[in-house]
Amino acid sequence: MRISVIGSGYVGLVSGACLAELGNDVVCLDVDPRKIEILNNGGVPIYEPGLEEIIKSNVAAGRLRFTTDINESVAHGLVQMIAVGTPSGEDGSADLQYVIAAARNIGRSMSGYKVIVDKSTVPVGTADKVKLAVQEELAKRGIGSSPDNGGLQFSVVSNPEFLKEGAAIDDFNRPDRIVIGAEDEQAIKVMREMYAPFQRNHDRLMVMDIRSAELTKYAANAMLATRISFMNELANLAEKVGADIEHVRKGIGSDQRIGYHFLYAGCGYGGSCFPKDIRALQRTGEEYGLPLKVLEAVERVNDAQKNVLLHKITQRFGENLKGKHFALWGLAFKPGTDDMREATSRVVMEGLWAHGATVTAYDPAAMKETQHIYGQRADLRYADNPKDALHGADALVIVTEWKAFKSPDFNVIKAQLKNPVIFDGRNLFEPASVAALGIEYHGIGREG
Repeated sequence: MRISVIGSGYVGLVSGACLAELGNDVVCLDVDPRKIEILNNGGVPIYEPGLEEIIKSNVAAGRLRFTTDINESVAHGLVQMIAVGTPSGEDGSADLQYVIAAARNIGRSMSGYKVIVDKSTVPVGTADKVKLAVQEELAKRGIGSSPDNGGLQFSVVSNPEFLKEGAAIDDFNRPDRIVIGAEDEQAIKVMREMYAPFQRNHDRLMVMDIRSAELTKYAANAMLATRISFMNELANLAEKVGADIEHVRKGIGSDQRIGYHFLYAGCGYGGSCFPKDIRALQRTGEEYGLPLKVLEAVERVNDAQKNVLLHKITQRFGENLKGKHFALWGLAFKPGTDDMREATSRVVMEGLWAHGATVTAYDPAAMKETQHIYGQRADLRYADNPKDALHGADALVIVTEWKAFKSPDFNVIKAQLKNPVIFDGRNLFEPASVAALGIEYHGIGREG
């Protein structure tokens, strides 16, 4: 099948590369010439395990190519997959300008039937706006959208992505479900054909109305974010009452109705999805006169949780941290990515700087992105490895649960730090085991 993917960011590149891997003929479009130049020169502008190898093999096989030519992209694909960004607007709503611009480009250039797929995370009602934008552009060309009067037919489909950064290739290739929001049989047939390779073991395809598909994506992320904030609030209570949140997690997670997924206490969620989608879903509720009070609480709890580590540090060392230096392990919002968007590390570092402290940071993937955000500063240094970050620091602060941090040499930590103190924002270690080594340990909900 001939597929055009509009937007060569995270979702677009993963989707395009994986669809090409299945034997489809894929063109990925982006209006950023720098990004396309990187891709055409064999590079990948984002960090995602396994993606570079898939892109290179499919480019070599002739199944995947990249372009800035809108006309080429529209002419190529029967399926026009919109995978552009939908950043938060000033009021928290999803900014659809790039989605609508992509739809208008399709309407300006199409010359035959197209299935226009909203792959971007978009609020309920976006498909109607996409359809209207295409119809308006066809009307400007003097063309209708019905074949009965000589017009050009097209379908709009909602096909939300459910990709986790750091595991996106596996998520695409082994999906829990494939949600298709469509209301005409021709579009459903095309989508079934595109996703047929995923149907061989069991039926993963869920066909529903478009608005339900649009809401499903937001509802899924909202549920996961709610579980995180719920556990973080319980963790804070556990510290007050003298309980251990890890014991509580195991006790409730063993209930099959609850399960263990996204039931870990920590120092808050970040990234490009949960914060943005929670805000966008709240704005949708407000538009319909229905405040989503649970999600308001989820967001408030998460915003506060990002400051928990800083609060623990100032409780231990005092509000004035001038002359104090901290080792920071982890910069990305989660392991397996270099994404720093709304990362807790940013709140922690900026808070430490505001209190007069300096930081030496290490992350396996996000160092370059951190330098891009903060540039050169006297109060921020970068280490080549976790051990080097420790040298001369007053304490170690752990923000991201990279595997490389899970089994450290505690004797080295103790020897390198001025004070043998660990602030663990991801509960990587057992408090009693660390304390037995003569290291002061502060976890999340584990200080009972």
